[in-house]
Amino acid sequence: MSATLYGIKNCDTVKKARQWLDQHHIEYRFHDFRSDGLQLQQTQTWLDEIGIDTLLNKRGTTWKQLDENLRAQVTADNVAALMIEHPALIKRPVLDIGHQRFVGFSEKTYRDIFKTHTL
Repeated sequence: MSATLYGIKNCDTVKKARQWLDQHHIEYRFHDFRSDGLQLQQTQTWLDEIGIDTLLNKRGTTWKQLDENLRAQVTADNVAALMIEHPALIKRPVLDIGHQRFVGFSEKTYRDIFKTHTL
């Protein structure tokens, strides 16, 4: 299984996911939203598949620092471009295993995905 983990390298949840993958000897490629960038089409595909409510990080500082009028105008039609401009608006990490994507980190979910046991 080929996996790509998307996120921001200094995000604590991304660090936990990377540590778990490393401890379980799971091969993956890490793609940093900030240094490696994001494509609008890919972000829109995630939104179409996962949904705005799951993918948009409204609990983070970036969302809270956006102008209130801008936040009120966010829709499914314009959120992908906003996420490209502000990658921290994407909940992290996004784990792409080719045929499916998962948002966030849960040890149980990762165990189920990769069929491993805790160490």
